[in-house]
Amino acid sequence: MKIQHAFRTALVATLGVGVGILILTGVQTLSTVLLYIGTALFLALGLDPIVSFFERRGLPRWGALLATFAGLVAIATALVLIVVPVLVDQIAKLVQQIQRLVDSAIDGQWNPIAVVSTWLSDTFPLLQVDMVLKYVNDWWSGLDFADIGTSLGSGLLSFGAGIVAVATGTIIVLILTIYFTASMRSLKRSVYQLAPASKRERFVDLSEQITASVGYYVMGQVVLGAINGILSAIFLTIIKAPFPAVLAVIAFFFSLIPLVGTLTGSAIIVIACLGLASPLTALVALIWYLVYMQVEAYFLSPRIMSRAVSVPGAVVVIAALAGGSLLGLLGALIAIPVAASALIIYRQVLIPRQNEL
Repeated sequence: MKIQHAFRTALVATLGVGVGILILTGVQTLSTVLLYIGTALFLALGLDPIVSFFERRGLPRWGALLATFAGLVAIATALVLIVVPVLVDQIAKLVQQIQRLVDSAIDGQWNPIAVVSTWLSDTFPLLQVDMVLKYVNDWWSGLDFADIGTSLGSGLLSFGAGIVAVATGTIIVLILTIYFTASMRSLKRSVYQLAPASKRERFVDLSEQITASVGYYVMGQVVLGAINGILSAIFLTIIKAPFPAVLAVIAFFFSLIPLVGTLTGSAIIVIACLGLASPLTALVALIWYLVYMQVEAYFLSPRIMSRAVSVPGAVVVIAALAGGSLLGLLGALIAIPVAASALIIYRQVLIPRQNEL
């Protein structure tokens, strides 16, 4: 009997491990599909406050959905008609400019380190920049730009294939977002039915707080990105930076990434100004974005995000790092609202329960 019992236990344990491995393998295989679903659900929660806003103004549910989607289509159409032609033209010019710079670097006619060194020496004659930049200049001169050009060509082909994949994924996410937004109430009701009847009211209240917080967070992040993109387009045009429309789009999309998005996008823009314009333009852009990041952190973000749950700075850093490590860009995007949801549960469920003991 003992042998049979041990065999039965080992068999059950082996089957359990096998089922666990099968589930993990399935999740890994369906990771792209799950990524699409998660992104669409995240965006749908961001659109839900807009739909609720129209409903509070007296529109029926179908009218609120129609008004929301019509507004999004109008905004997207306006961007396509106004921004895309300029963007395509400037991207084409940017590619030509990069090609000329690569050719000049291969011929030894263009050396950005020497340009920066000359500008610093002329502008700040008291600084001893020659010795500092000599080592960097030697490194630059030792680069094999022919191999870099070949690698760049291969990279562009991969980049083109990636654009096709991103476009396909975007269409799928948009379709799922429309479906999730239209059926948000029924989806919520289905989830609420999983809770016991005695605790369902409390569960519904917490769920509504969490979904509202996520929705306001998504809307706030998009507004911050739009502000950065519009101001960048105006400012970069004023200082005659190269390809301001392209750089403004970069500023917008990177601002959607919490914690490090604005910093990363600003660094890319400053480097582009340094390589494609002049050190003075890059310096002016650097000063602008340093000032803007302070304004965004201490003035814009607290006011725009006031209706979302406030998350302590240390939790923001930990959540963004953990989310980025687990799910990449999507993980970094949803990490903060997930952390905010956990804080709601912590403050309204765990702490009161501990106080009752």
